[in-house]
Amino acid sequence: MRARRPARAWQRMLSGRRLDLLDPSPLDIEIEDIARGLARVARWNGQTSGDHAFSVAEHSVVVLDLFVQLYPATSAHDRMSALLHDAAEYVVGDMISPFKAVLGDDYKAVEARLDDAVNRRFGLSAPTPTALKKKIKRCDIICAWFEATQIAGFTVAEADQCFITPPDGLHVTIDPKPVVKAEDLFLARFAELKAALS
Repeated sequence: MRARRPARAWQRMLSGRRLDLLDPSPLDIEIEDIARGLARVARWNGQTSGDHAFSVAEHSVVVLDLFVQLYPATSAHDRMSALLHDAAEYVVGDMISPFKAVLGDDYKAVEARLDDAVNRRFGLSAPTPTALKKKIKRCDIICAWFEATQIAGFTVAEADQCFITPPDGLHVTIDPKPVVKAEDLFLARFAELKAALS
């Protein structure tokens, strides 16, 4: 009887990198792979209106925009953290929060290792400092409120129960873009921030 091979725990990226999901190395992370993956991952499991899915790449840009509006004195490092807050999803996909709760600690551990590797790759703190993470999470949940009410079929009352109601005067338009445009937008914002860090 032949011994069974261990399960493969790496993914090959279009860049040629092989990313170990259990022990990810920053050396195997490329921003082009992240942008490509996130532009093809749909928020809300694709249950949104319009001709295009709202991608995690575009969501990440909107979260960055909200972060800059709500915390204008933040550094370029903090803004890069906001842009990359969901970067691990280029590998594991965008699990809706209720399903993440079902998957439990194993999923959270894999996601945390990926987040830390991404942060180290781009010169950010790993893990993300708690105070910064809370600010980004606030923007993330406010973004979800806008997504919910504009493209995911939620009433304002439903969104108010599930997410953070945006402060008065804060508004963004959720405009799902084609995959290539979402990817380009994400890479453009990354390039702006990288230049600011130089």
